[in-house]
Amino acid sequence: MSNEATTATTLTKNANLLAWVKEIATLTKPDQVVWCDGSEDEKRRLTALAVSDGTLIPLNQEKWPNCYYHRSNPNDVARVEQLTFICTPKKEEVGPLNNWMPPADAYAKLGAMFDGSMTGRTMYVVPYCMGPIGSPLSKIGIELTDSVYVALNMRIMTRMGKPALDMLGESNDFNRGLHSTLDCNPDRRFICHFPYDNTIWSVGSGYGGNVLLGKKCLALRIGSFLGKQEGWLAEHMLILGVESPEGETTYVAAAFPSACGKTNFAMMIPPKRFNGWKIWTVGDDISWMRVGPDGKLYAINPEAGYFGVAPGTSNASNPNAMKTVMKDTLFTNVALTKDGGVWWEGMDGEVPDELTDWQGRPWKKGSTEKAAHPNARFTAPAANNPALSFQADDPRGVPISAIIFGGRRATTVPLVMQSFSWLHGVFFGATLGSETTAAAVGQVGIVRRDPMAMLPFHGYDMGSYLGHWLEMQHSIPFPPKIFMVNWFRQDENGKFLWPGFGDNMRVLKWIVDRARGKVGAQETLLGWVPKDDDLDLTGLDISDEQLAKATRIDLGEWDRELSSSLEFFEKLGATVPEPLVLQAKILLARVKQATAVKH
Repeated sequence: MSNEATTATTLTKNANLLAWVKEIATLTKPDQVVWCDGSEDEKRRLTALAVSDGTLIPLNQEKWPNCYYHRSNPNDVARVEQLTFICTPKKEEVGPLNNWMPPADAYAKLGAMFDGSMTGRTMYVVPYCMGPIGSPLSKIGIELTDSVYVALNMRIMTRMGKPALDMLGESNDFNRGLHSTLDCNPDRRFICHFPYDNTIWSVGSGYGGNVLLGKKCLALRIGSFLGKQEGWLAEHMLILGVESPEGETTYVAAAFPSACGKTNFAMMIPPKRFNGWKIWTVGDDISWMRVGPDGKLYAINPEAGYFGVAPGTSNASNPNAMKTVMKDTLFTNVALTKDGGVWWEGMDGEVPDELTDWQGRPWKKGSTEKAAHPNARFTAPAANNPALSFQADDPRGVPISAIIFGGRRATTVPLVMQSFSWLHGVFFGATLGSETTAAAVGQVGIVRRDPMAMLPFHGYDMGSYLGHWLEMQHSIPFPPKIFMVNWFRQDENGKFLWPGFGDNMRVLKWIVDRARGKVGAQETLLGWVPKDDDLDLTGLDISDEQLAKATRIDLGEWDRELSSSLEFFEKLGATVPEPLVLQAKILLARVKQATAVKH
């Protein structure tokens, strides 16, 4: 393997990195090692290779320039939470909500699978930077993979190649990521994180969420652990900027569990009533936040692309996302049209009469089976987004004035509510949840708690994680205001009371005005809410009765909600911060007292 060594030393002189790559190559035994430099020439070469071996299918290049299609193994189409492990010396370090494996056992188990796993294959060395190049908030990772699909996706999702190696220099401080698809056998599929070693090993999968190791693995699971050690926050949050007609921009971070419209919110286009207002996308999924020299909380989006769910994305729901994916995009497990385009459920226009479905089978209009997999994805460069913030690459990050938590709740949680304090706001986030639907396994209407939308992504004990959030207040002289929203309140017939999508700007405007101290609020037992006429509803087709129901606070529902929160804290165990438990008890006592007085 002398050729690749020459290539490596032209890119880096880092002795620790070179030694580690050599060690892994000795274990996995690839036929060749290719170091990725991130250049356009390399992109063309790897794309041609992926097309020639069937990994990628070119789309109609006139209609979809530089767009390609990938079809994954039908048994490998989503994250595998049950096969995702945090590997620490002590089990209690990962908490009751994570899977645990002792590091020695994990290294031995996966090491046996990696032994010779790349024989007959190429090992790609993928250096990447999570965050803007040169930012003190950014982190460097190296992923070693036998998948050209992974290499091409990482090129879109991260700052990949020589700039990352130049930023690393001679340092030994980089995340060590190793991935092999093996034979995509679910019985030999594991994603293991070693927080104390800053290492990730992934075997047996080709699905992005399991194998693009910079994303959930480094940016959230390892990132949250590093954040705890180093005094910052790695969060499953979008970042957007709200620009007023006067040119004043306010930045907001928001956490929503899956299926709650996160990407749509990040790329929102305000309704006509808000002519002159603009929404700028900094990030649609992940936020790393540190305290700046001025005492405010600053956030970067560590990613450089969007790994979005295609079904449901349309010009009606997210026009900016549709513009983003029209070029330079990799589509996975969507359906193919006869003219070399892509299609998915919820896309604009008429349903085509005939398609090739996500498994390569003929599909006809009216079929009871989905043409695109429900978790079909697009990987698109953030640079394609018409609403991309000009500060998306700012190495300092953007100052966060408000943090929003929102779940999918048919009842109980009002349209918008502001916390009384940082502790109260952390309580909002800690008890965040969504109700199960008919599509989910189990009983309908049960609240699935998803603290800070981090349930599948926290890298250490959840109680300690919530404690870290409370501790952060001491480090932030000027903390963001914290809010809760719920776009999904329903009436007695199951009809949504709030229109959502672009009209969420009406709620966001109140949040921004509150963060800047420009508007008042009504105090309730549970938080601050908009006063009458504080929400600009001009041009909105909503009745007074609908609005009243969308913003209603029902004491009986909140009695059950707060009791449920206390039960959830009990499940998390002894590490749950006592102030959060007391916060729940105080709110519950206030509700019970008010209920008794009322009756």
